[in-house]
Amino acid sequence: MQSSLPLNALRVFLVACRHRSFTAAAQELSVTHGAVSRQMKLLEDRLGQVLFEKEGLRMAPTPHALAFAEEIGHAFSRIHEASLHYGRGLTTRLLRVHAPATFAMKWLIPRLPDFNKRYPDARIQVQTATTQQLRLEGAFDLAIRRGKPIQSNFSGIALFEERHSLIASPELLQQIPLKRLEDIHHHVWISSDTRPRHWDEWLTSAGMNNKPWRSLRFDHFYVSYSAIQDGLGIGIGPIPTLNKDIEKGRIVTPFPDLLTSAQQYWAITQNSTQKTLLHKQFEDWLQEQVID
Repeated sequence: MQSSLPLNALRVFLVACRHRSFTAAAQELSVTHGAVSRQMKLLEDRLGQVLFEKEGLRMAPTPHALAFAEEIGHAFSRIHEASLHYGRGLTTRLLRVHAPATFAMKWLIPRLPDFNKRYPDARIQVQTATTQQLRLEGAFDLAIRRGKPIQSNFSGIALFEERHSLIASPELLQQIPLKRLEDIHHHVWISSDTRPRHWDEWLTSAGMNNKPWRSLRFDHFYVSYSAIQDGLGIGIGPIPTLNKDIEKGRIVTPFPDLLTSAQQYWAITQNSTQKTLLHKQFEDWLQEQVID
């Protein structure tokens, strides 16, 4: 197989896989059925692998072809995003923001409609990562991080301090009230693998060293948080990250004054990145949201 693959054939291949039909692909691309067939034959010869097989009256992608299409589809998306970001004109109003999953889902995304209203020509692409994926790698313009000092090749602006509090669904507390600290033992304690020490930190702040009588554990906090909202038990959650849900009554904080020690959130940018106007507008907007 040659080291490079024909880009046009790959483009036709993706369309044919999406439609699962040479005929439909030819119609979308405004070419003949034979032209699609020739491009697929060229690609198969280069790969040394059959990509389409006869299925009734049409040529359908093999499982191998669909897996290959998913892989290269990501690559084509990255090329498209790069062309938007580094090209000229209004399409350059693109900012790629990399953030922890819970922060993105519970703090950033609920506030983004306000930014979109102010700057309707801007496009904010939010990329999320779990706790294990928070290395400062990949294609992004601005990253949100918590706690750890900023690396030497990055600069940042402080956003807010996050603390953790006991949280529960209001429906659960109607059934099993939490009036005193000791009442937590009437509940199932929910925790997550990615935040294993948060219960211990909160118990320390409450002057307790008890262990749960009943517990549930999930892999990621956003899964644990879903279980808490559904009333499966009580847990420890970040404040003010969850403030929108608290304001809407989705969860409550039975002991709001009992909080863990603070960790700082930062909006950080690599020093080699030349900030665009949109980048600066987004940083200013983030700081406004913190004040509000």
